[in-house]
Amino acid sequence: MRFPERLTGLALLAAGVVAIMSAPASAHDPNSPEGRAAHAKFAADLEPPVRDSAVSGAAAVPCVNGMANQYPCKNVDLLSVLPLSSIGGGQGNSMWGWTDSSTGKEYVIFGRSNGAAFIDVSTPTAPRYLGNLPSHNGTSSSWRDIKVHANHAFIGADSISGHGMQVFDLTRLRTVTTPQTFTPDARYTGFGPSHTLAVNNETGFIYAVGSNTCNGGVHMVDVRNPKSPVNAGCVSNDGYVHENQCVTYRGPDTTYQGREICFNYNVDTLTIVDVTTKSAPRQIARVGYAGVRYSHQGWLTGDHQRLLLDDELDTDRPGTKTFIWDVRDLDNPINTGVYTSPTIQATDHNQYIIGKYSYQANYRAGLRILDIGGIAQNQLSEVAFFDIYPANNSSGFNGAWNNYPFFASGIVAISGIEQGLVLVKPNLAG
Repeated sequence: MRFPERLTGLALLAAGVVAIMSAPASAHDPNSPEGRAAHAKFAADLEPPVRDSAVSGAAAVPCVNGMANQYPCKNVDLLSVLPLSSIGGGQGNSMWGWTDSSTGKEYVIFGRSNGAAFIDVSTPTAPRYLGNLPSHNGTSSSWRDIKVHANHAFIGADSISGHGMQVFDLTRLRTVTTPQTFTPDARYTGFGPSHTLAVNNETGFIYAVGSNTCNGGVHMVDVRNPKSPVNAGCVSNDGYVHENQCVTYRGPDTTYQGREICFNYNVDTLTIVDVTTKSAPRQIARVGYAGVRYSHQGWLTGDHQRLLLDDELDTDRPGTKTFIWDVRDLDNPINTGVYTSPTIQATDHNQYIIGKYSYQANYRAGLRILDIGGIAQNQLSEVAFFDIYPANNSSGFNGAWNNYPFFASGIVAISGIEQGLVLVKPNLAG
């Protein structure tokens, strides 16, 4: 299925039909009809934040007979829960992590509708809330995104027209003893709202997408001097980008080895762009796929040979799907297969691949971990999960927004829209 023009954000969520945008706009621009429709759809699914007491203690709560406390689980133990009321309130959304190289301490930067919370998770059974960085001008957004580079957090927000990108020096957290309200160290104003941010830590560039610039495409920012971000250029020829991943390419395609490549999820296509020369980005490939509804996000395998893509609107029946791609030839990426969950129909959201596992945040079904060892044969299997929304596993916008599985300690952080921060420890073989 092909769309004649780019869709604006989540407009098609409003009524289950395709809405075509007439001009570039932010994904959730409250001043556009599409943005108002997206807000209405998302708000219809929102529930009051969970008011349960925080779960913490000296030891983990093991997953026994399919449960850890009130949470359904498999091969994942519960470490702790910090409800939203304990980390600044509002509704939860995206998050990212930071490890202090000088101390080894691990931290979560947790996005909420009214700001970003900073949480010390170095003792994961007793996480410690350090404070909140409010939205610029105190405004609210259901969509916030965070990435980390060179000991600095970069924070964008959708639906806030003048928000820009906040810059926060994370080394300030070393001396925090009581929760406080923070101010940013700098703010990049080259765009107003943005949907998500990607970072290439090897090169020192942030890639903002879904902003009010670059035709909704990729807005590149040089953050090699973190407190002085500089506009580096645009990728605007393919319209709105919802999320992306940008890497220094080390896959088998010799034409592009060592070059900086962005894999963009462009609503109805996977679009691959060479952004090595920021002033002259070059589109390599733009490919749709059977069953496309809303190409949302994806992640490369470590060897850059394969890619998993999640489509946010294809999950009503028969089950949550993960699209498998062969990207060994960047000029000719091929959707080789689809993994369909036999047990859940939840709306899929963000996933990240580490080694032989994909860690997926699938909204109402929580954290789902797939073994991708057979990806070359289009064979995936679910080996673990932790469900922070026990009510059901159907499609809809509740529960797990994001997960962060990159801590050296092996803990995985889950951001819950209503639940707050949930810390877990998978028990995986190899």
